[in-house]
Amino acid sequence: MVAAYIGLGSNLHGPQEQLRTAITAIERMPETRLKRYSSLYQSPPMGGLQQPDYINAVAELETTLEPQQLLQQLQSIETEHGRIRGERWGARTLDLDLLVYGTDVINTADLKVPHPGLHERSFVLYPLHEIAPDLEIPGLGRVTELLENCSPDGLKRI
Repeated sequence: MVAAYIGLGSNLHGPQEQLRTAITAIERMPETRLKRYSSLYQSPPMGGLQQPDYINAVAELETTLEPQQLLQQLQSIETEHGRIRGERWGARTLDLDLLVYGTDVINTADLKVPHPGLHERSFVLYPLHEIAPDLEIPGLGRVTELLENCSPDGLKRI
């Protein structure tokens, strides 16, 4: 079993409910066990686009799925939630990002782990710190240390 951390986000069609049903779908994934998940956090959108605030969370899983298989499962859940891939940093019903996969560093065309920008994003680091403060992010450092250099930037715990 490998510990994997997933970032969840939504800002369309009842974002809190989108995250709750996504957690339920994650619990049902094959070869995977949901260990815990953070509180929900409200955050302003990235990229300067006019859109509603996001609701975010982070989940910890144990899985025997390979990283690409896990990514496919997560993308299937996004599709089931009406995710349409369009504008970068645009509004979405559900976004599931593979943040960390064990101690692996992955850099392929469709998967980068640790997730790029993870160490700079309050909507990832604060919920991640809530459930795994001592987690070592490969190549970046411990979550507690990364959080010291990350402003909350309008983040609100719900």
